[in-house]
Amino acid sequence: MAALLIVVGSFAAVLGLVAWLGTRARRIGGAVMSPFDEIWHPSRHRARIEVQIRQEQLMPLPPADDAPGA
Repeated sequence: MAALLIVVGSFAAVLGLVAWLGTRARRIGGAVMSPFDEIWHPSRHRARIEVQIRQEQLMPLPPADDAPGA
């Protein structure tokens, strides 16, 4: 019975670690996985670059009141 608990506990610990690493990698962003994606998943890498470009294009412009010389 103790051996079964050890096996199940170890399995749960490994799954928990994998889940934690996954959320950590998503929180950090693509910077961690980018080199691996570029090698093994070029389409995913290109898609991530496209998303970053779109996000930069959607950034709001500063209000007209802050224009220099106004």
